[in-house]
Amino acid sequence: MYSALPAARCDAAPQAGQTGSGAHDGEHPETIETRLWLEEHDWLFTVLRSEGNVSPTFRFPDLISACVSLVFLHDDAPARIFDFLGTQLVLRPPLTPRRRESMWRPQYELLLAVQRSPANRHPNPKFQLDQLTTACVALCCQHEGADTLVLRQARLNMADRAARGRPSRTG
Repeated sequence: MYSALPAARCDAAPQAGQTGSGAHDGEHPETIETRLWLEEHDWLFTVLRSEGNVSPTFRFPDLISACVSLVFLHDDAPARIFDFLGTQLVLRPPLTPRRRESMWRPQYELLLAVQRSPANRHPNPKFQLDQLTTACVALCCQHEGADTLVLRQARLNMADRAARGRPSRTG
């Protein structure tokens, strides 16, 4: 697993019954480490433990990536992310603890493009990967039936990864 995190740590200690990514650098190179603010992490944890999360049971990289994918189904995804960041997340205490988690590389690439966009450059405030990731999860959990949508998107993302991982057939 690759990390896109700065060296400084502001992680919350894992609570009983909760697990983080548990992966070390190099263990899962197709995933990228990120952080998630506690409020959004707690909501995703309910999705993780929900009755609908079965066969297969999706983990945090799948759930976070599903949220990112759902936000990017909309043409105005960057605007929606920055609107949330500028009106809601910015009002939270900046040293709010975060949980270390992971996401799949394709969804990280989407957020990286947003992070490198002109909307995240001077004279605008600079938002980090954890804030962008948190925004996507927060935007998803605002919808009715969000847990079902996230689990469905996790299935679609998994099928897409599996299809891309197959060698192409010629002839």
